[in-house]
Amino acid sequence: MNAASRVVGRYELVRPLGHGAMATVDLAHDVELDRPVALKRLAENLARDKDLRRRFLREARLAARLAHPNVVRVFDVGEDDGRPFIAMEYVEGETLAELVARRGALPAAEAATLGVQACAGLAAAHAAGLVHRDVKPQNLLLGTDGVLKLGDFGIAAGHDGTRLTLVGTVLGTAGYLAPEQARGEQVTAAADIYAVGAVLYELLTGEPSRSVSSLTELGAEDGFQPPDVAGRLPAAPAELVTAVTACLSVRPEDRPPSAAALARRLAPVASEAETASLPADPSRRATEILAPSSARPPRRWTTRRLVPVVALVAAAAAGLVAAVALTAGGHSPSRTSSTPRAVAPPLTGTNVVEQAQNLATWLRQHTR
Repeated sequence: MNAASRVVGRYELVRPLGHGAMATVDLAHDVELDRPVALKRLAENLARDKDLRRRFLREARLAARLAHPNVVRVFDVGEDDGRPFIAMEYVEGETLAELVARRGALPAAEAATLGVQACAGLAAAHAAGLVHRDVKPQNLLLGTDGVLKLGDFGIAAGHDGTRLTLVGTVLGTAGYLAPEQARGEQVTAAADIYAVGAVLYELLTGEPSRSVSSLTELGAEDGFQPPDVAGRLPAAPAELVTAVTACLSVRPEDRPPSAAALARRLAPVASEAETASLPADPSRRATEILAPSSARPPRRWTTRRLVPVVALVAAAAAGLVAAVALTAGGHSPSRTSSTPRAVAPPLTGTNVVEQAQNLATWLRQHTR
């Protein structure tokens, strides 16, 4: 056996399953336990970042604590030649993204059944104090046995999650982000519930609940107003429409109080087989379960990648401030009876999303 085809001498690589800018996933064979695994490895160029590598391994170990039928199991975590890897349960089947692409809109009962399973997995994670933060059709794996599993727990948000650029293009999974998450505010388990609502909407309509084309639009309050679910799905059961609409509420406190509560709303529409495995009601509301600060994308890595663009935005803002200040002062310097109106610069922000939003607000106020 070629040593290059094995990871730490234990995982024999079989074939690629997925490849992205942040990580690669291969089907591998665990030669010690004689079973297939999905082997996720951090991209070689990113493995040189000590902070990113450390967080990759730390979050994988947190995810390994979860043992639930609706969560992809993490079996092993380690490094191979300086490159971190995670050995996970291999799910033979398709993602919900592939399911929708293949079939289009699903019947209400089928969509609700998948929603109940997703909620069951999230309820287990939330009970353990973990917030996924990247629930999307691509991370929901439907096995050939009909069991839905939520993958990339505590891992996806930092490595395969939303990627933004300050020039206005929104990539990745922005359509499933809760408003507070998109704005860089405090993230709780309620953000996962919002994402489930977005996934359910897509399962029922065959289309995303929202699409964004700029960073400003992503953070805009009115951009997150819930879609007209009832108007879009006139034949859908009323309780399902109400549940999806509640999930997509702008305010976290207006969403279902827990994943278990959402599962109970979906249960009457789902098949009878699923209602028997509803998760228990938790003692805490979703808004009380915080995403740990260590699970946020590393500031150093993000800043390093965005420094050139941030500099350009700052330079442009400075020029616009000066231009607006001159305009506010009038075109005739000889008019001493009029005092030039001082124009304050744009507010700063705690992150690039907030900075871009403040700049957009400033431009709207001063360039009319």
